[in-house]
Amino acid sequence: MKIRIMEVLASLQRAGAEQMAVSLACGLSPDRFETEVVSLYDAYPDGFEPVLEERRVPVRHLGKRRGLDARMYPRLFRAMRAYQPAIVHTHSYVLRYTLPARLAAGRFGMVHTVHNLAGKEVDLLGRLIHRAAFRAGAVAVAVSAEVARSFREVYGAGPAAIIPNGVDLTRFGHAAGDWRRLHGFSERDGLVVSVARLEPQKNPLGLIEAFARGLGDDARWRLLLAGGGILLEAAREHARGLGIGHRVHFLGVRTDVPELLAACDLFALASHWEGSPIAMIEAMAAGLPVVATAVGGVPELVEHGAEGLLAPPRSTVALAESLAALARDPQRRKLFAGRARQRAAQFSLGAVVEQYAELFERMAGGAR
Repeated sequence: MKIRIMEVLASLQRAGAEQMAVSLACGLSPDRFETEVVSLYDAYPDGFEPVLEERRVPVRHLGKRRGLDARMYPRLFRAMRAYQPAIVHTHSYVLRYTLPARLAAGRFGMVHTVHNLAGKEVDLLGRLIHRAAFRAGAVAVAVSAEVARSFREVYGAGPAAIIPNGVDLTRFGHAAGDWRRLHGFSERDGLVVSVARLEPQKNPLGLIEAFARGLGDDARWRLLLAGGGILLEAAREHARGLGIGHRVHFLGVRTDVPELLAACDLFALASHWEGSPIAMIEAMAAGLPVVATAVGGVPELVEHGAEGLLAPPRSTVALAESLAALARDPQRRKLFAGRARQRAAQFSLGAVVEQYAELFERMAGGAR
């Protein structure tokens, strides 16, 4: 008998945790598992729904409103009763809805993946609910050793497992196509790319400032920001205020990330905190050297001086110096690029999916 898995997320917007959940839902062997995805919010433009539809993974949207929405409790209860999962796999803050629904709908296994530092994942109420869920038997999975450390700090015990994020390596590392030409860039342009939400955690204003400090006097270099978020207009204004508005390009949410990465020269991330950024693994798989802040699980992905350069968190000067150093040293970039590809190969999506599959089977009593 196949094991039924219900993946529950807040939404299917294009972001790291959502991507990992969707990859898992699509990647679990159909000979061993049945999977359904539940999104509390309705569909967003350019979300992951088409990916799930292509793989014929059923999706339910529950029509959540912003803020606490008590309608989610009966709707989740009905979804669980209808699907009868063996295991509910949750992400981000949704445990505050799934835990009560699970208690009402019947007993089944629960797995919660902690994608971010535990103290940053949810608010105080969320942490209290998560603590109750873990005491009630929910199994916690951390995406990096640093996330596991933060979990112990917040909840007093370690997670049940550390399963890293993974990417489909076959989608990355191909030769650059026509992306530059089609988007108005020449082969002479140097392109620094950041694929990240324009949110406080990712610190896009700090990255723009570091780019201005490090490469503001070299007109060949451009900064490409792929993603949307609440800081979009503030980031635009910051770039204009620094006199580089014409060299900072806001690309919005992208569905062509492999092609975008293949066209660029450097990947940059200025985050204040991180779990284990999937966008960074993708960039490394595409052969991009990395410049980033050494926060969360980032140093577990990139060794300073091997696959890229790491700067202390919140040090715009150090980040600027790292950007300038790699931008002006093509031989070093080439060396780091080869090492980045080799490092990314350790984060194969297939291996990650199999680790989750084995966990689910053990929990369901069907370990092979």
